[in-house]
Amino acid sequence: MYNNSILIADDDELVLESLSDCLIDAGYITSSADSVSGALDLLEKSSFDVVVTDLRLGLDSGFDIIRYCKKRRPETAIIVISGYGTAELALQAIREGAFDFLTKPVLDNELQLTIHRALEKKKLTQGAATKETSIDEYRLNCLAELEDVIGCSDKMQRAFDIVKTIANAQTPVLITGERGAGKSTIARAIHRLSSRKDKLFIEVPCGALSESLLESELFGNATESKVGKFQQADGGTILLDEISTVSPAMQVKLLRVLQESQFEPVGSSQPLSADVRVILSTNENLYRAVQDGRFRQDLYYKISVINIDVPPLRERIDDIPLLAQYFLKKTCEQTRRAVAGFSDAAMSAMTSYRWQDNVRELQNAVERAVLLGKSEIVTLEDLPGAVRTKPAPAPAMFSNAAAINSQDDDSPVPDPSSIRLLKDALEEPERKIILDALRAFQWNRIETAAALGINRTTLYKKMKRLNLEEPGQFGF
Repeated sequence: MYNNSILIADDDELVLESLSDCLIDAGYITSSADSVSGALDLLEKSSFDVVVTDLRLGLDSGFDIIRYCKKRRPETAIIVISGYGTAELALQAIREGAFDFLTKPVLDNELQLTIHRALEKKKLTQGAATKETSIDEYRLNCLAELEDVIGCSDKMQRAFDIVKTIANAQTPVLITGERGAGKSTIARAIHRLSSRKDKLFIEVPCGALSESLLESELFGNATESKVGKFQQADGGTILLDEISTVSPAMQVKLLRVLQESQFEPVGSSQPLSADVRVILSTNENLYRAVQDGRFRQDLYYKISVINIDVPPLRERIDDIPLLAQYFLKKTCEQTRRAVAGFSDAAMSAMTSYRWQDNVRELQNAVERAVLLGKSEIVTLEDLPGAVRTKPAPAPAMFSNAAAINSQDDDSPVPDPSSIRLLKDALEEPERKIILDALRAFQWNRIETAAALGINRTTLYKKMKRLNLEEPGQFGF
């Protein structure tokens, strides 16, 4: 239990109740206010560790709360939430003294992690008089804990926070991201930070194995006296890479392992059990695979409760110098080369380049430069030609849109009377997705919201709008 006190200010009663429930469940003590005056009254009477405030409270502004705290309660961390999030508003809020700015709808995990970061910063600030500790040192300590998981960008720091928060949980973890982004590295970090760290970590490349071979590898083969990876990883962690490639039959068997911790070796009807933390990774959109019928919906809901999305390198440019220096040092140690760093031109080229294969491509480029370079620093000429000359194209993630845009202009023109409002057209599939999720989780709204990747407040509003309020009307 945290027992830290948090004041929540929002003029939406539903949001106020949802955020309060979320934080109470997480172990915090909460107070609520639906107006600026109400929040200021509470701040006048009591001190709070954190204030979570909307920017629009009726006709008043949440900036008044920020300014009050900055002047009268400087020890209180301010987290701003807003349904009208813009870069300008966020920047203004941070300049006024807010710790962070979150856009509605706010996910429960996102809010809890932000509060955790705010409290950690507060703890360090309070201890500054007796300890020579700084925020920069704290961030470096985080990196040290995670060893070769490198990143100082906000997106990676949030990923690190999730890793440390869920390391000891038994719940499966789904790690998503483009190829080469570092999914396997994140999985190993989870294992290293968990109580399972002294047991085996086993990675299985599902996409590289046929269905029969994959089954034998995972569960063993009784006729060949072969021990499967799940048995080998008993007490430890197993990473199932490229999970989107496994067959429907294998998906059924994996779902059983996740639900019952049991499996049967090939050629045997005798069930075996193993205590294994399962981590899965993919560079494909699994939700789309569910919609296309290529991935089981129940398995998707089971594995996506905790989802860590590893951002591509082009979205965390601040991490490139750190990563490049890390790979430089590592390569020099392995090859006994003496290379001190990078020229300004080389670093500028690396930070401007759009790395299609992300961290993996950057690592290869640095290793090549160290091995082929002839000076004490990596120069522009030492880098691969593509990095020196022009940015690489972004990965083709929107090919379907491109195909639509390239249709012939003489295609049949739809009858104007057949056009439906976009809102109405999207409502039916949205209703089905939410209803399927509610049924899958026996109408447990907390689990349903987590599986859909939305917070409870958003789910409540959607259920009300789509007439999904009463389960009884659907025969449940």
